[in-house]
Amino acid sequence: MASRESPAGKARRSSTRAATLQIRLPRPSDRLDQDAEHCSVLLHGEWRRIRFHDYDEIYRIPGLYEQLFHDILDCQSPDVIAKLLKEELQRGGYEPDSLRVLDLGAGNGLVGEQLRNIGVSGLVGVDIIPEAREAALRDRPDVYDAYHVTDVTRLSPALHRDLASTGFNTLSCVAALGYADIPPEAFRAAFNLVGDGGWIAFNIKDRFLSDEDTSGFAAFIRRLRDEGVLELMTMQRYQHRRNVHGEPLHYVAIIGTKHRNIPVEFVP
Repeated sequence: MASRESPAGKARRSSTRAATLQIRLPRPSDRLDQDAEHCSVLLHGEWRRIRFHDYDEIYRIPGLYEQLFHDILDCQSPDVIAKLLKEELQRGGYEPDSLRVLDLGAGNGLVGEQLRNIGVSGLVGVDIIPEAREAALRDRPDVYDAYHVTDVTRLSPALHRDLASTGFNTLSCVAALGYADIPPEAFRAAFNLVGDGGWIAFNIKDRFLSDEDTSGFAAFIRRLRDEGVLELMTMQRYQHRRNVHGEPLHYVAIIGTKHRNIPVEFVP
């Protein structure tokens, strides 16, 4: 394995950062799909292999997510989504402090941090992984007004009432759709917690919007657009991050406005 260290002097915005970790990425000859990417981290004198999609393991190690995905692999998605949302708000004459955001797949709070940076005043995080909430409260304790560990497709009556009464007018979901992390039915459940006329800001790997897509997301999003559920304001392809071999991985950022709830029959 070849070792790549974090670029010197490239600091992230996190309020707390652990000491620099030693991280090894796979050899260039090991051709891996994004879903199979992994690294090895030196912990307590031993190298530990961690798959990128094993987020619970990553979140338990302070600073690993930021150092791996943002310092080494140059993830741009939190910045891109927040920037594009702010631009659409400005075009429409809206102020960011009017937004009450549900952040789906909130992780350790990097997206929430960027939303706060553009001026969002109300922000609630939701993630299915307990370690995500623990990491967010550990590293960014002031970002979220509330953070719930739950499956949004199976909300308790009390939590559903709580979320519904918040009056969300924005949904954010960044780098979490596809690869079975957040399926269409979970996106639908969160989408339907946002009021009509609200903002929807998310991204998805470009492959999942192509004609060759087998995940169901391409047809799902086309139907949302074609049947007037979601009005697309911005669709921008960009480099989400690099893969373990330094090659670009492209996603599509989507900003739109909700016109009505997603019916059950829309979900693939």
